[in-house]
Amino acid sequence: MPPEALIFDVDGTLAETEELHRRAFNETFAEVGLDWHWSRADYRRLLSTTGGKERIARHMREIGLGSGAVDIRALHAAKTKRYTALMAQGGLDLRPGIAALINEARNAALTLAVATTTSRPNVEALCLATFQQPADQVFAVLACGDEVTAKKPAPDVYLLALQRLGLHPSQAVAFEDSTNGLRAALAAGLPTIVTPSAYTDKDDFTGALTVVDTVNDLGGLAGLNHLLSTPQPA
Repeated sequence: MPPEALIFDVDGTLAETEELHRRAFNETFAEVGLDWHWSRADYRRLLSTTGGKERIARHMREIGLGSGAVDIRALHAAKTKRYTALMAQGGLDLRPGIAALINEARNAALTLAVATTTSRPNVEALCLATFQQPADQVFAVLACGDEVTAKKPAPDVYLLALQRLGLHPSQAVAFEDSTNGLRAALAAGLPTIVTPSAYTDKDDFTGALTVVDTVNDLGGLAGLNHLLSTPQPA
């Protein structure tokens, strides 16, 4: 059966946001007087830990700082504020095919949802910058990382999205860009399309329904429905 809902990850899936996140982290570190600077290689490594606060905590452990040396929550709040301000400056586009797929899904009366590790303010900032609409006017359901106890690769945020959708996993499809996101979606029972992003192109995507460069390669909803109806190898 065709899906009733499409559930999207945000960072790296809807748009290539990770460089903007890295910039926001580094500018925030400098602003508060920390001599930290995350290179692209650092950030690729740190992305295996989901959640900004969790990445800060990991970095602190790696450089030998105790958990109380920095107010992680306050630091991350400052970073989120800077990220949303940078996003509002414009210049970031949706990944190829995302807008077209979302429009086609709307016209076909499919429900659109988000299941993300990032926070609601970051989702809001992205939607305003790329769709020129508030997040709840683009997506009927939002499930964000600050609403669940365990972040990806735990399935919690996908289970929350499914609960709010009122759907069984077989009635929806997830779109992801990373190993942790894929593992979360699969653990929730969702068939998953993967479009690797700039920071996740070397990840392991075993178990994905398919891995494509962009959602343009799916051939729209017709291609997605065909893929879902094709028996998968055991």
